[in-house]
Amino acid sequence: MINYNPKDWFTFIFHIHKADTFRKLWPLMLSVAIFSGIVAFLELNVFKLSKSDYVSNIGMMHSLLGFVISMLLVFRTNTSYDRWWDGRKLLGGLTNVSRNFAMKIKALRLPDEDVRFFEYGIPKYAFALKEHLREKQYFGKNSFLIEVEGTKHIPNQIASSMISRLYDLLQRGLISQEQLIVLTNDVNQFTDICGGCERIKNTPIPFSYSAFIKKFIFVYVLTIPIGWVFSLGYYLVLIVPFILYVLASLELIAEEIENPFGEDANDLPVDQICNNIEKHVEEILA
Repeated sequence: MINYNPKDWFTFIFHIHKADTFRKLWPLMLSVAIFSGIVAFLELNVFKLSKSDYVSNIGMMHSLLGFVISMLLVFRTNTSYDRWWDGRKLLGGLTNVSRNFAMKIKALRLPDEDVRFFEYGIPKYAFALKEHLREKQYFGKNSFLIEVEGTKHIPNQIASSMISRLYDLLQRGLISQEQLIVLTNDVNQFTDICGGCERIKNTPIPFSYSAFIKKFIFVYVLTIPIGWVFSLGYYLVLIVPFILYVLASLELIAEEIENPFGEDANDLPVDQICNNIEKHVEEILA
């Protein structure tokens, strides 16, 4: 995730960050500029069309469809942002439940061996969830404390190990039945958060909807030079690529943030959140 000063307008306007959509779109913008120039040359110099020809009315289509494409892109962007913000709330919940669980373990004054187990297990769950959402595997250091199998759901294995340890503490008489219920509820929240994150990751925007928007933008932009050439002339070479940049950028931004757990520049700071969880748990249980 990019850290920035929202009041620094100069940087926003004149600095092209690596996450800027211009870097991805400039080859397509250049192609559209060349296409616009060819269309303008053919209509104005080869076929010598004028405003009286029916082809000049094609521009009416863009006036009628401009509102439609705007609504589609607004809905697309808002839907993706809702997924991004939902993911942020889930990760915030993971941070809170990790701290609360660690505080409760600290208050129980358990043997050092058991405290070290949870000091390792709580942040390990966060790191395992991060890698799981990125379709990777996380075993972690000191893996002998909690052994996991790479072929199975690693976050579930870690949560199961912590649940088993709690029941073991009950059997050893170190915690009461009431304390077990409270602590088990915290571990259950880990699994609930994992399920919420998996829901976001495994349920992308429907393919037909995303494909339709891309086709709509493509056709919309390529037909602009045909009808607008009589009003703008060769200025189309500059204006049409800019229109493409605006419309396609909204779609690219929506694509990037709809899965907020990856490593793109605008994704959530998952690595930082996991590091903070590890740091805070160690401070609590030290």
